[in-house]
Amino acid sequence: MARTKEFDPDAALQSALELFWQRGYEATSMADLVEHLGIGRASIYATYGNKRDLYMKALDRYGEAQNPLLTRELSQPGPALPAVRAVIRRFAEEAADEVRRSMGCLVTNTAAELAPHDTTAARRVELSWGHAETLLHSSLVRAQAQGELPQDRDPRALARMLLVLMQGLRVVGKASSDPARVRDAAEQALALLD
Repeated sequence: MARTKEFDPDAALQSALELFWQRGYEATSMADLVEHLGIGRASIYATYGNKRDLYMKALDRYGEAQNPLLTRELSQPGPALPAVRAVIRRFAEEAADEVRRSMGCLVTNTAAELAPHDTTAARRVELSWGHAETLLHSSLVRAQAQGELPQDRDPRALARMLLVLMQGLRVVGKASSDPARVRDAAEQALALLD
């Protein structure tokens, strides 16, 4: 008869996500995971696979939580440009926030740490960025159709610029002790939408 798990795999995955998000992939050892999750190494391997597999599952979980938020923010009925502005300002505020800024964004962290040499990580990062770019592009096309965005603006190029800005805000926010740096950058980028 098979034994039942003595831990909640969903809760353990969330706990692993938080540890990886705080420390990064390389700085988190299997011993760290065993201690933080409070479960044995064999149980981790049996449930999630190796450390890399667990990281990828945690990254997927992160995307499952973050993507719907961005979708909700940018898919509201009515004027589209205020929603785009609110998203960029939220990213700037999170990047400037004393507590959140040290962790940054798990996707951005993965892009910097793993994507250059891990094709699986790079694909997940690209999927996340593609999703955000598509949402931004759709919102900007809608803003242009509603007369909120001048017709001479390229919604695709603006969406890409905003995506790069959002990721840059996360990186600079982690390293800078000056919150005005990310806030000012966000406002200057938003001025391009006028």
